Amino acid sequence: MQDDISGWSDWSHNFSKIEEISSPSELHGLLTGIVCVSQPPSREEWQQILATLDVPELNEEALALLTEEAEDVAHSLSDDELDYLPLLPDDEHLLPERVEALADWCAGVVLGFGLASGHLRANEQELIEHLQDVAAVEFEDSDNDEEGEESYQELYEFVRLIPVSLSMGRTKVAVDETPLLQVVSKKASAVEANNVVEMFTPHRPS
Repeated sequence: MQDDISGWSDWSHNFSKIEEISSPSELHGLLTGIVCVSQPPSREEWQQILATLDVPELNEEALALLTEEAEDVAHSLSDDELDYLPLLPDDEHLLPERVEALADWCAGVVLGFGLASGHLRANEQELIEHLQDVAAVEFEDSDNDEEGEESYQELYEFVRLIPVSLSMGRTKVAVDETPLLQVVSKKASAVEANNVVEMFTPHRPS
C-alpha cells in the first residue's frame, strides 16, 4: 500500500489516538504551517509546542517522526521541484475518509501558520481563505462517485502547493523567536492564546 511508502501508516499508528488532534493529517498540516514560517523544531521544541495545544507528552518514536518530517517538509518547501505532498491516506481508503483528512490537513496548515505568527504578505490572505474553505468542506453521500473522486483530486491539487507559496521567499526564523513557545515560557493568558487559535482556525461543520 502507498500508506507504507508515504509514511501514513507510521503516522496513523503514532498519532491517530491523540484526542486533541482531529487526525494525523491535521498534525501534518500543523507541522507544515509552522515550517512555512520557522526553522524545523527540535524534539524538545515539539514537546513544548504540543504542550501549548494540551497534547499529552509523546514517546520518543513519535517525537522522532515529527522531527524528521519537519526537516523533510522544510526541504521540500524550499525545493524547486515542487514535490511537497500533504500526508493523507491513499486511494485504497474510502473517499469520505480522504476528504475528511484533506479538510483536516488544511485546517492544520492554517493553525500552524497562525500559531507561528506568519505575517501575511500581499495576496496571501486569499491563500489562507482557500485553505479555510477546503477545511470546511462537508462530504455528502451523493458525492461518493466518480465525479466526487475527480472533485477530490482537483481540491487536492489546488491546495497541495499553497504551503510552497506561503514559504517561498520567507526568511525562516528560529522557533524561539516565534510565539510558538511563549505560551509555555511566559505563561501567556488563556484569553490571548485562544484569540490566536480562533483567528486562524477554520469554522468546521459539526
